[in-house]
Amino acid sequence: MALRRLGGLLGVICLVGVGVDVAQCGFELERMRLAAQQRFGSAGGEAVDAWRNALGGWRGLGEDEQLRRINDYFNRRVRFADDNAVWSQADYWATPMETIARGAGDCEDFVFAKYFTLRELGIAEDRLRMTYVRATVGGAGSGVSQAHMVLSYYPSPDAVPLVLDNLISEIRPATGRPDLAPVFSFNMQGVFVGGASQASSPVDRVSRWRELLLRMRSEGYTP
Repeated sequence: MALRRLGGLLGVICLVGVGVDVAQCGFELERMRLAAQQRFGSAGGEAVDAWRNALGGWRGLGEDEQLRRINDYFNRRVRFADDNAVWSQADYWATPMETIARGAGDCEDFVFAKYFTLRELGIAEDRLRMTYVRATVGGAGSGVSQAHMVLSYYPSPDAVPLVLDNLISEIRPATGRPDLAPVFSFNMQGVFVGGASQASSPVDRVSRWRELLLRMRSEGYTP
């Protein structure tokens, strides 16, 4: 993700409404599989089936193990590719179904797939945030950075979050990722600026988030 895209996202935040009841969020798994098969053929349906079967194995595990399994699952099964290559668009937020069925996506797509999978397993909303960061590239001391997104998991509201990232396989605390500088984060509860523990504005001000949820509904996601 280029820095200009992060700036563009911040610039297009606008007032749009989307009614979301967090407690009732969930996938209609068979409908999701059929949607994948219709759009992406048998391979797409099979990819969703594999994810659905994996879900069954993850249920009942402790949260730490669920984080590890899901981070590893998507990092191994999804190939990183930019939106132009995958969707022929400069900036496209893919739904989890699209990412799973295509098997490719950029950093946001990894994050959304992990986030909604963890929510499907029952991890509380207030423990998860999608976090935009500036990532230093080129090693220690490099002055070069690029916009990037990771998933943050908070064991408690004021705890140092754990970072799930498609760039590295290991889940580390944010203090162990000096290469990442948080810009803002969001979840269903709202938008958080920097490292704030309280939301400063509602999530429905992020225009692309509303669009993503609307497309997910058509695929079998019930908000």
